[in-house]
Order: sequence, then structure tokens, then C-alpha cells
Amino acid sequence: MLTRDYKLTITKAGKIDKDIDVRTQMSQIFAEGFAQWLGYFSKDKNILSKAFAHMFVLDQFYVAIVDKKVAGMTACTDGSRLSVRLNKKELRKHLGFIKGSMASIFLKKEFESPYEDFPANTGSIEFVGTASDFRGKGIASQIIQYIIQNTPYNDYLIEEVADTNIPAMHLYEKLGFEEYKRKPIPVKIAKRNGINNLLSLRYMKK
Repeated sequence: MLTRDYKLTITKAGKIDKDIDVRTQMSQIFAEGFAQWLGYFSKDKNILSKAFAHMFVLDQFYVAIVDKKVAGMTACTDGSRLSVRLNKKELRKHLGFIKGSMASIFLKKEFESPYEDFPANTGSIEFVGTASDFRGKGIASQIIQYIIQNTPYNDYLIEEVADTNIPAMHLYEKLGFEEYKRKPIPVKIAKRNGINNLLSLRYMKK
């Protein structure tokens, strides 16, 4: 948890004052947290940050603000609305024509595909991330707890958590999420990124 030296505020990203470059800071968190998945497109996290800064649908994200810095972020949707929208021109601008085009094709399928048979009255928790300077201070935990307490859903799902992401699994289990499904990764891909399964978790309000 944060010490008394910090004053933390959790709010919708779309409501942040314009003097805070929330989109850029969110993208830096994204590039840092998802570097394992994005490494094919660029090894430079600054380039990745610039390439994906455009994509966030700010009204679907909750952010933790500390001293005008985005300490963490998490999206929560109803399973039908998108939390990110990729723009091919932006991706090509920063990643180059070939890799930008590939990112648009493959990541659009990954990030923007609708859920099939998504259960009613359920929130989809997505893109959980914490800024490097604030890791280990309970930021992600506080954002998720805030979402559960301040959104109307009865259940919450977190889809496709890498089985190698042990810190995230410990966090979600501590918050009361339980695994209900796992998706094996194809062998060739698993050998490349070290991930064997993607886990799906569920939280049910009592």
C-alpha cells in the first residue's frame, strides 16, 4: 500500500485535467507492462509508447493519480464496448510500414475482437498496469477494488493472464478472483515467449 507521503486519487481517465498528459503516461505503462508481447514490433519501449498512445478509449479506463502522475491504470467494460481502438496510420508512423501494418492486423484481432457469449451483468477488467516507479505499492489492487465497489456489475472477468505472470496471479487471487478456464499456447509461440497457458479469472460479488 502507499505510504502517507502519497496522495492517491482514482478516477476515469477521460476526466483528468488537460495539464496531465494522461494518454502518454498510460502508453508508457502499457509499453512497459506488455513488452513481452510487443517485442516483435520494437525493442524500444519509447517507440512502443508513442505508437500506442492513440489507442486508449479514455472513458473505459480508471487511473490512479499521484502528484499529477499516472501511477496505474485498468479498463473496465461491459464486454461489448471496446477499451482500445487501433489506428493503422499511427502504428505505421511509429513502427514503420511493414511492422505497423502487421501490428494493425494482429493486435486489432487480439484487442478489438468481441467476446463470444459474454455473460450479462459482468464487467471485463482489462489492461491492468502500474508505472514502474509505483510498483509494489498496492496501486493495481486499489484500482481494481475501486472498480468493483463503484461499478454495477455482479461478476468480473479477467481474460487471458499469462501463466508466467506470477505477481499478477497473486494479486488477483488475493482480491478474490478464481481461475475458471485456461487456454494453451501453441508450442512454437510458447517456445518463443515462454508462456504456456493463458488463464481466465472470475470474481463474484457476495
